[in-house]
Amino acid sequence: MSYKNLMNPINYLALFMVLTLSACSNKKNGEIADATKSDVSFWLTKGDKSALLAKQNTVLNFIEATNSNPTIVVNEKESFQTIDGFGYTLTGGSASLINGLAETEKDALLQELFSPEGNGIGINYLRVSIGASDLSASTFTYNELPAGETDVNQDKFAMAMEMTDLIPILKKIVKINPAIKILGSPWTAPTWMKDNKSFKGGSLKPEYYQSFARYFAKYIKAMAELGITIDAVTIQNEPLHPGNVPSMYMEAPDQANFIKTALGPLFKAEGLKTKIILYDHNADKPEYPISILDDPEAKKYVDGSAFHLYGGTIDALSKVHDAHPDKNIYFTEQWVGGPGNFAEDLKWHVSTLIIGATRNWSKNVLEWNLAADPGYGPHTDGGCVTCLGALTIGQSVTRNVAYYVIAHASKFVPQNSTRIASNNIESLPNVAFKTPEGKKVLIVTNTGTAEQNFNIKSEGKMVSVSLPAGAAGTFVW
Repeated sequence: MSYKNLMNPINYLALFMVLTLSACSNKKNGEIADATKSDVSFWLTKGDKSALLAKQNTVLNFIEATNSNPTIVVNEKESFQTIDGFGYTLTGGSASLINGLAETEKDALLQELFSPEGNGIGINYLRVSIGASDLSASTFTYNELPAGETDVNQDKFAMAMEMTDLIPILKKIVKINPAIKILGSPWTAPTWMKDNKSFKGGSLKPEYYQSFARYFAKYIKAMAELGITIDAVTIQNEPLHPGNVPSMYMEAPDQANFIKTALGPLFKAEGLKTKIILYDHNADKPEYPISILDDPEAKKYVDGSAFHLYGGTIDALSKVHDAHPDKNIYFTEQWVGGPGNFAEDLKWHVSTLIIGATRNWSKNVLEWNLAADPGYGPHTDGGCVTCLGALTIGQSVTRNVAYYVIAHASKFVPQNSTRIASNNIESLPNVAFKTPEGKKVLIVTNTGTAEQNFNIKSEGKMVSVSLPAGAAGTFVW
């Protein structure tokens, strides 16, 4: 361009714009803002499946401004519980289905599920059954004996049933994420310890309390020898539901006696650091864990209480926390009934569990089974016949609603994140976290019937966002 042409005001303006844009794109460290750079990353799942944990291209930048939209204020100066993780139960059936995949497909799937890097969703907490659950192909424990025989010293304890599928899959998972937390839960004691000698129902006989405690200790040590750390155990899955297969009935006074006379003292004597967690059943009976924690001899061995939500309301978790604020709260199971309703299940599970459980002090959130086949199997004869896995594994692998429910948290909220304060707004339930790296994460569900515009306010600045009806959004900055 000649000097003469530069004198043309139009050409001068054009040159100024080119130089300005060039400066914007070349400046670093925020000296001049890049108009394409967003302060906030936004990941979206919609009820109609048109967006599935999809990162949005919207530019969302914090500014000093006000408007008339509702505002979610995130306040990192007010903090609550630390987070252990988000995940599923790796049932025996889940393990067999995953292990049955071709090696390359299996490894790619496990990387996707458990890697905190790249495209992984970063599952960082798993529950496994100690022995069979109702989503195992058959009923078994690690010390079943012929009728009339006993083994109080647990000399015949053996985990051979797990060596085909569960252990190989767990070893691969631990290699991908060595820090993953694993919770073990029995569906039943060995049947020779029970008053009805059956896999279904019945109760643990008091004369076998010490033996059942040894059973737990043997399990923890056997897993450790395999390179698998059991972070915690619950005493009994759903102790007030003796109708499942397998199952075992255990009232609160019995659980308290078992802990304070057998399990707690044995763990202490053998130096086992595995946490002991109470209850592991519905939120309609908060008095069950509270009554045990009210017993100081039992309480001293207990880390906390675990809940499901097939009965009661999620705020029961806070009732237990408020009664014993020095003990932890966990959320360990919730199913999706097949075939499911993606839109309604997404909205309910994110708002009630990912948001609701953590706002009520839970250190984790676990959906039920990680994987099932197209016929909701494998399961025991008498086990759940319509439990929809987070994955359906048949001729191909299908990702179902529970996959996205958990991923909206697990991908962005690593272990040792801390829940921080945020105000709830009608039809915009939400929860906020601060990660160990200092990032802030806000998970929001629009439970209303129309798209909602709202603001996120953090450290005195605000960004305006929108969320479709029924959608779940995770915002990271």
